[in-house]
Amino acid sequence: MIKLMYITNDKEVAKIAENAGVDRIWIDLEVNGKEERQKGMDTVKSKHKIEDVAKIKKVLNNAELIVRINPIYEKSKEEIDSVINQGADIVMLPYFKTPEEVKKFINLVNNRCKTMLLVETPEAVENIDEILNINGIDEVHIGLNDLHLGYKKKFMFELLTDGTVEFLCGKFKKYNIKDYGFGGISRIGTGDLPAEDILTEHYRLGSTIAILSRSFCNTDKIIDKKEIKKVFEEGIKEIRKKEKNISNYTEKEYRDNYNKISEIISKIVS
Repeated sequence: MIKLMYITNDKEVAKIAENAGVDRIWIDLEVNGKEERQKGMDTVKSKHKIEDVAKIKKVLNNAELIVRINPIYEKSKEEIDSVINQGADIVMLPYFKTPEEVKKFINLVNNRCKTMLLVETPEAVENIDEILNINGIDEVHIGLNDLHLGYKKKFMFELLTDGTVEFLCGKFKKYNIKDYGFGGISRIGTGDLPAEDILTEHYRLGSTIAILSRSFCNTDKIIDKKEIKKVFEEGIKEIRKKEKNISNYTEKEYRDNYNKISEIISKIVS
């Protein structure tokens, strides 16, 4: 089954998500440069703080705690040391462009927890062989939001059908990266590009990780904790049920799904 991640710094929501079957709770500390890159877009720009790491870690029993730090900058060592000392199980490096940035990140983590790279720049894609040849990379995720902006695409899921995601997944396999993924999914049966079709593409490409998107459970709009609990329990149950079906698809069924999403994406873009 795919490892599901959910972004929150709310202790109650984190516990609800974990109990419902979310595999990873995500604290998002990235702020440097993000507002400028995604200006005017309806994207999640979190207001998480470094002390949220310890706060959330205390309430988790089974789910791993993943922390997205800032891109490499003058205070990276201090930031990485702090999140690891507070209990991060996985530290994620976003918006890198060069192998040198990745090497610095790996050295700063220094085998104290797992590392994840967030590939979201065209430069990172261009340098992917040299980057993946660096020792110490545990996992990789493809950040469709920033990457599609970098390529000047209209819709982030265009990267599923222009060959970019498939190219990168092939590279991850080549360099024996066992855990990798891309983008996010919402509730089954929802979305302009249906969540179940995106989930099928995860299986076709061998992906093992997916983010539960803001639209899966938007806690800015759903305040009542009982309602949040219901959304998580029902939504994850639907995803797991769908996965059992998808995992038994034939190559033709995977290809038919790819052709289907290609048509949908083409209509959305045009």
